[in-house]
Amino acid sequence: MSLTADVKAELTVVRDPRPTARVAELTSVLRFSGGLHSIANRVAVEAELDSDVLARRVARDLVELYGVRPELVHVQGSGARGGSHYAVRVIEGGETLARQTGLLDQRRRPVRGLPNKLTTGSRGDLAAVWRGAFLAAGSLSEPGRSAALEITCPSSEAAMAIVGAAHRLGIPAKAREVRGVPRVVVREGEAIRSALALMGAQKAAAEWDQMRQRREVRAGVNRLVNFDDANLRRSAQAAVAACARVERALEILGDEVPEHLREAGELRLAHRDASLDELGHHADPPLTKDAVAGRIRRLLAMADKKAEKDGLPGTEWAVPAGMAE
Repeated sequence: MSLTADVKAELTVVRDPRPTARVAELTSVLRFSGGLHSIANRVAVEAELDSDVLARRVARDLVELYGVRPELVHVQGSGARGGSHYAVRVIEGGETLARQTGLLDQRRRPVRGLPNKLTTGSRGDLAAVWRGAFLAAGSLSEPGRSAALEITCPSSEAAMAIVGAAHRLGIPAKAREVRGVPRVVVREGEAIRSALALMGAQKAAAEWDQMRQRREVRAGVNRLVNFDDANLRRSAQAAVAACARVERALEILGDEVPEHLREAGELRLAHRDASLDELGHHADPPLTKDAVAGRIRRLLAMADKKAEKDGLPGTEWAVPAGMAE
């Protein structure tokens, strides 16, 4: 199962016994999964849902809370909507149900957002609003740079209502429009975990947080490995460049190179991957790394001065393209 399906499966069995929370959740499901339709000049309420378990639950809640008996239809997917889904329809008594749930106002006008009594309710009612919206039109992506908990909204007013409810719950949600479709998005890792927990998906919240932490640890390790690799590459390139310059210096100076500088150069060539400190230990008698570095610098400077005087390429000429000390 996908993360989204896992969360919805857990939320489907969450049962808040308080009537106001049950009404808030059911109204939110209806608003975000379809809403109102006109069938034979009658107002019908319809919800299109992803699972038969959720569809049966919505149908049962409609019977228990409002005394209406909906139709439950299995619909094969076509066009933009792939896969099968389930429609819960209330035609007989649809207008009355729409008024009772706040989907129609007193003048028979559709409410584009959510009923005010829901978005100003208790924390439990606000959590139920979010639970209903996620069950109807929510999705959750895996932790990472593009991690997001999203709810697709039927209107910008519905999006703003959900954002307002989120802020009252302490969740930093934002409304945005993607290809003309309003969405509400939660992106921060801790905020996503909190939203899942507040909706009632405690298990999914814990598992998602563990996945996020593992991703962060793995990303940290990868950054360190890449950092070490880069340092090793730079060190290897610097060693190649240094050895190439020393070889060229000895070639330019020939018999004119002072013995102590020749020894330093040959020491560099004999131990190409060694650090300056290690080169000092190989010297006889041992030298400090500053002494080794100083002798190699003088060797290169002397060779470059002679090369310039004689009109020859200097020590830098011997460094392979793309290499640097």
